[in-house]
Amino acid sequence: MAGEEQGGGMPAIGRREMLGVTGVAVCGVALAGCGTSDGSAKAVVPPGIKGKVIAKKADVPVGSGKVIQEWKIVITQPTSGVFKAFTARCPHRGCSVNRPQDGVMTCPCHGSEFAADTGKCLKGPATGPLAEFAVKVEGDGIVIL
Repeated sequence: MAGEEQGGGMPAIGRREMLGVTGVAVCGVALAGCGTSDGSAKAVVPPGIKGKVIAKKADVPVGSGKVIQEWKIVITQPTSGVFKAFTARCPHRGCSVNRPQDGVMTCPCHGSEFAADTGKCLKGPATGPLAEFAVKVEGDGIVIL
């Protein structure tokens, strides 16, 4: 039984307790790789798009952006010549956010709002940011790194 001592004076751990501790440890390790030092989340690049042009600069208006439904990515241009890419999936329930308006991306399902320049959650029910993708501009295209 859990809590009883075995042999060397150590309490025995039951199967359920061991599974619980193992599960918590695994989740902690998995989540440790999801954040960055500034509190933003790093996204996993969908297969097949790394290094490829996913949008044209001309298709991403300054102060707004474009949602690419095929990969659930939103590309923003918060200021002229600065491009950002985030997962379009709201961390609350996974709904796709709308293209940014007035510097804010809104989730149509429950009203969460995110900053178009950082992905930071501005209004819940979501409690975390949109995960960010690293991007670069090549010619007239925007490339996911």
